[in-house]
Amino acid sequence: MNIRNSRFSKLQLRRRSDDLIYYFVRVQRPDGSLGYLRTDKELWLEYERDLGWIARDPETKELTGRPWSDSRVEDQDIEHPPEGEWVSKKGSKSYVYDLVFTGQDDA
Repeated sequence: MNIRNSRFSKLQLRRRSDDLIYYFVRVQRPDGSLGYLRTDKELWLEYERDLGWIARDPETKELTGRPWSDSRVEDQDIEHPPEGEWVSKKGSKSYVYDLVFTGQDDA
């Protein structure tokens, strides 16, 4: 197993307001790109050339989440979303999360 890549195989988005945790696993998408799929529903963290790492609503394709501190595309690693503060918005609700890589053992 590649130890470096195992660090990035799973991540969590931890919501600050109530400690809710969403779990994601790294998956190769049908187009060959890598993304992180939420384990309980079809929601991806994905890299887009013009926006960097984002989340989109799977039905409407509306932008729903992105990193707060590392929001500049040129500062982001195309292989892995940035750890740290993320924000989300859906309808009239918005939340702040912490993105944390958890590796292989503890999704």
